Amino acid sequence: MPEQEQVLEIEGGQVPSGRVRVSGAKNSALKLVAAALLTDDLVHLDNFPTELNDIRIKLDFLRALGCEVAVDRLKQQVDIRARIMSPDPLDSYHFPIRTTYLLVPGQLHKNGVARIPYPGGCNIGQRKYDLHIMVWEALGCSVRETENFIEVRCENLKPCEINFPISTVGGTESALLCAAIIDGETVIRNAYVTPEIFDIVLLLQAMGVQIEVHGNSYIKVHGSAKLRGASLTVMPDRIEALTWIIYSILAKGSVVIEDVPFDSMEVPFIHLKEAGVDIFRNTKDVYVGPTCFRNCTIQPFEMACGTYPGVISDMQPFFVLLGLFANGRSRIIDYRYPERTAYVEELNKLCGGRIACRDGEITIDGPLPITGGEVVSTDLRGSMALILAGLLGEGTTRVRKASMALRGYNDLLLKLEGLGISSRMV
Repeated sequence: MPEQEQVLEIEGGQVPSGRVRVSGAKNSALKLVAAALLTDDLVHLDNFPTELNDIRIKLDFLRALGCEVAVDRLKQQVDIRARIMSPDPLDSYHFPIRTTYLLVPGQLHKNGVARIPYPGGCNIGQRKYDLHIMVWEALGCSVRETENFIEVRCENLKPCEINFPISTVGGTESALLCAAIIDGETVIRNAYVTPEIFDIVLLLQAMGVQIEVHGNSYIKVHGSAKLRGASLTVMPDRIEALTWIIYSILAKGSVVIEDVPFDSMEVPFIHLKEAGVDIFRNTKDVYVGPTCFRNCTIQPFEMACGTYPGVISDMQPFFVLLGLFANGRSRIIDYRYPERTAYVEELNKLCGGRIACRDGEITIDGPLPITGGEVVSTDLRGSMALILAGLLGEGTTRVRKASMALRGYNDLLLKLEGLGISSRMV
């Protein structure tokens, strides 16, 4: 059976118990790999989520270009040395990578030409690459879109000032990586500085780039044509941390979630508290137990998803799950990706069609019973929400295309097993 058609079969009513460690952040690791291409020297990354499908595909693409890549799955480490990257076109560009545009700066730096697959990933609305083209052209590149790949050419990138018309994570990453290899000062305005982008900044600074970050929207970069190797520990994944926390709350389990990045999750924790949840925590771990409800129930809530430091759109499906168990009407609004609601139609199959949804707004009159059934994954986070809903409901649930969740959750099935949760891929 093709990987994308894999079906995860789960039984509802299982209660998790034990410990689960949050892995390195997918949205950091994928970008750090691209930064590693900017030097000929070794780049070493610790706490790296080696088992993610997205990571494996990206590393396969680097190997196809000629890079040396060593993966230690036991230690969760990756070594990358990009001394050689072939300037010749590949035989195939069938690599379903969302962040292919970040692979442009390294190729340009080594060869003066970059060829990348068209971006793949989740269908959660319009996520085009026009802002990346804007960055490349502003820096002096020519861009050609062929049938099989995007080609970017530039012999000598020029420093400039980049003003984004909207705040953009991907555009900020593209501009930051390109600016790192330019002798001169590049200014990025209306940037979108997330915790994961701070990871890129830390690595680039260790490689010899001078970077100033002011607030969440202004970056000044003084790059260098010659960067050195470096090491970095990937930050823990804040989305995975929230996933395990909310699941453990709703399942009324006794779970310790290790390596929670509290500094980047202040607002989500505020929303959990206002929903009546008491979280026990120390400097890096969270304990969720049966006594975490202040009033023996989850309170209904209203929240909006937007940009960091608020609740980001990737967290939206898990607050929807929370709303299913709340005692009253909850409303979740998504300003960032209003079309991120396809998974709700599938979730409704388990909830009797009682979740009201329109673009950008989800309304739940809880609590709603969850009954097992067959559903289809529509995107990464939505897939995980469907899996958790099946575990929280009654009866057997079959989640088709469940491999989507494996794109963002490192060692997912092993972690579930470690919490005493049985499941099987069929």
